[in-house]
Amino acid sequence: QVQLVESGGGLVQPGGSLRLSCAGSGFTFGDYVMSWYRQAPGKERDLVARIASASGIRKYADSVKGRFTISRDNVKKTVYLQMNSLEPEDTAVYVCNAAGGFPPANYWGQGTQVTVSS
Repeated sequence: QVQLVESGGGLVQPGGSLRLSCAGSGFTFGDYVMSWYRQAPGKERDLVARIASASGIRKYADSVKGRFTISRDNVKKTVYLQMNSLEPEDTAVYVCNAAGGFPPANYWGQGTQVTVSS
């Protein structure tokens, strides 16, 4: 049974930091590209950051470059999103995604709420 379980969300003041975690199980974690998406109320789900499986190459949305860092630990089967200098516009549900494998598969977590407000 495949599971992606996010944690680390919460309420933070503007300028603050949070670290999200996503623990995977039930699939070969190291073979999958891992991503974080976010969805704000009334908006589409957008890619925030992505990290490749083998090379570790990272990709970021322009809106988070220089503030967010994605990383992964294939031994712990966990992907992280370090979020610094948070802004109210970062408020959203953050969702973990795993894509890859053979045959190709695409898995989603349940999401964790991040609220940036004073």
